[in-house]
Amino acid sequence: MTVARLALLFLMLPPALGAQTPSPADTATARQPAVTPPLDFSGVLFANYQYRSDEAAGSANKFDLERVYLTFRIPAGQHLSVRVTTDVFQQTSSSSDSYYKGWSIRAKYAYLQYNYWNGKEWQSSARAGLLQTVFIEHDEQFWPRWISPSPTDRAGYFSSADAGLANTVSFPRKFGQLYTTITNGPGYTSRETDRFKDYAARITLTPWAHDNKSILSGLALSAWGYKGSIASRFVNGGVGQQGAVGSGLARDRWGVHAASVHPRFTIGAEYAARHDEGETGNNTSGSPREVVDSTGTLLSFYGVARPFMKAGADTHPLSLVARYDRLNSNTESDNKYEVIIAGVIWDLSKKASLSIDYQENNPLDANSIARAHTWFAHLIARF
Repeated sequence: MTVARLALLFLMLPPALGAQTPSPADTATARQPAVTPPLDFSGVLFANYQYRSDEAAGSANKFDLERVYLTFRIPAGQHLSVRVTTDVFQQTSSSSDSYYKGWSIRAKYAYLQYNYWNGKEWQSSARAGLLQTVFIEHDEQFWPRWISPSPTDRAGYFSSADAGLANTVSFPRKFGQLYTTITNGPGYTSRETDRFKDYAARITLTPWAHDNKSILSGLALSAWGYKGSIASRFVNGGVGQQGAVGSGLARDRWGVHAASVHPRFTIGAEYAARHDEGETGNNTSGSPREVVDSTGTLLSFYGVARPFMKAGADTHPLSLVARYDRLNSNTESDNKYEVIIAGVIWDLSKKASLSIDYQENNPLDANSIARAHTWFAHLIARF
């Protein structure tokens, strides 16, 4: 039998038992490449030049790359997504955690989000990881953070991000949202330092957001509260002390905020208060521990105006910016100071802007902060 006849007989044999001839659909599926989830990448760069004009600074000046935020978003399955925002920043702290007097990188946001309810009227989502705290990012929707941190952030009320859990409930007809968090407390720049957790909530109402023709469509009214605790410095006791102190010290904040966005202007006003407990003494019989209370307040007004925008135009590259903060760091001792910011903004493009602004820290009593007068050229670039 020739080789050709053997090959013909082999081709005429039936398929092996259990074997199946692949269908055209199976063949087409096998040829399709694996689908890679889309990666959304974006970033923001903050830079400035600053010149101190007060006598104490002696004309100090510098160029500063403040930070770069790099954000990555990617789906993680049905109703799930991941966001990671890295913070490229310059080390300025002199604490033992600072290992390098230059630029470093850390995570600011790093969380998993689950959109567990997506109805026609109500939407809800939950987050776990490094996430936004209760109020600061909301305030940054109205105030240009690249010129100066928002009032509560600049005053050190709490960090803009922290590790924990969060939940967002969006109301029907764009009426607002409820945002709640449970976080460690120290903020994203520090590891967890004690066993206590901080609880916070913010409710924001936007009654006219559904009506695009209303001048009040961009109005947002918010109230927020923050219930926190920190550990005593005597939590572990010590030689000669009167025992360990396991109870926490109060670290509470609350505030109200109103702001509005319009093509010609953005304005905002807020009032915030904080209540902190501290300790005096050395927790010994000769120097007993005493808990002392301190309360501080913050009042702030800010605005961005576009007075040269022509009728019918969407925007204008030139804006005027101003802000006034009045702070009382301790109402009992009446330690007061004020922050004044004024300048102009020029939009180089839709994603890049330059500002020339002047900022003052002015003490209103002898026990307050040092006086500082600084000229800035700020740059922001989004990509």
